[in-house]
Amino acid sequence: MKSIRKYIDRIKPNFEKGGKFEKLSSTFDAFETFLFVPDKVTQSGAHIRDSLDMKRTMTVVIIALIPALLFGIYNAGYQHFLSIGVTKTFWEVFGLGFLKVLPIIIVSYVTGLAIEFIFAQIRGHEVNEGFLVSGMLIPLIMPVDVPLWMVAVSTAFAVIIGKEVFGGTGMNILNPALTARAFLFFAYPSEMTGDKIWIAGLTKGENVIDGFSGATPLGNLAQGIMGHLPNDTDAFLGFMPGSIGETSKLAILIGAFILLYTGVGSWKIMLSTFAGGLFLGLVFNAFAANDYMTLPAYRHFLYGGFTFGAVFMATDPVTASQTETGKWIYGFLTGMLAILIRVLNPAYPEGMMLAILLMNVFAPLIDYYVVESNIGRRLRRLKKVTVNNVN
Repeated sequence: MKSIRKYIDRIKPNFEKGGKFEKLSSTFDAFETFLFVPDKVTQSGAHIRDSLDMKRTMTVVIIALIPALLFGIYNAGYQHFLSIGVTKTFWEVFGLGFLKVLPIIIVSYVTGLAIEFIFAQIRGHEVNEGFLVSGMLIPLIMPVDVPLWMVAVSTAFAVIIGKEVFGGTGMNILNPALTARAFLFFAYPSEMTGDKIWIAGLTKGENVIDGFSGATPLGNLAQGIMGHLPNDTDAFLGFMPGSIGETSKLAILIGAFILLYTGVGSWKIMLSTFAGGLFLGLVFNAFAANDYMTLPAYRHFLYGGFTFGAVFMATDPVTASQTETGKWIYGFLTGMLAILIRVLNPAYPEGMMLAILLMNVFAPLIDYYVVESNIGRRLRRLKKVTVNNVN
């Protein structure tokens, strides 16, 4: 590492002001800070210091996503061989899944980071690390058989329209990864719905065995099919069709533990999101106006992206509510909306995506009224104290 440090120090003047590569200073800075902790320190005044800067926070989130990614890779291969009725070894299954998932990750990162670097150069700003997480989240919420060009287009849309037009990292009002999925869902609905997209494509000579269905549990529920749902154990472990990183609730909970243990994720948003979903699920159970409403409330957490969204999406520190009270309200309404959309609008079987995006829009409003309420309460308390002192 010392030799790398010396080499970087030697070429660094070329990228500083007055150097022949001055215009590429943002790109150089991004690579330097990726390899080494910045050596900039404060010189005077009082400052609050924390060991977790943005790059380290993003790294923690990436680590938390690894269990879901690894299982998603395995499940992609598992579902493929299950569909053709062939039994393979663990490494053969994992290897096929790896070959299917890796290109999606590469396309996501290459497209997103290229746009990030371009905007940083145009603005003369540093390259922010926010896309390190978004670049991993986008593949994890995609079907395994999604065309790569669609991944590129949706990623570009998410970065440009969902993020950069608002000013870049920290300024966006919508979760970039969910913006990419929403774009695909509405622009190319045939590639985001149906039975075939959740199973890795067949090669020459392979045929789906009779009786196999690649439909997701939410897809069956939306069609009123209640008899083809996986048992709770398979649903919890993740052995069912679905988006790459959303099927294994065990892997997601491991990630949640990492986020909570390191203080990166908000336990208030996670808990309130599950509480909101459970509350409305129980309400529907009480009325049971249709078959979908009879689904036990807790099983909503086992199907689709509810758990993944509650842990990794709703807790996005940029697009979620910032006030402590607002986090409870934001999470509870997100959970309720997700179940409401699922049950009452079968056109959108996965309600978590729309629920989070909608609450992203209302998060600033929630915070505004929470702050106004706090100000009003303190003013009333001050007025009461003043009156008592006068008397």
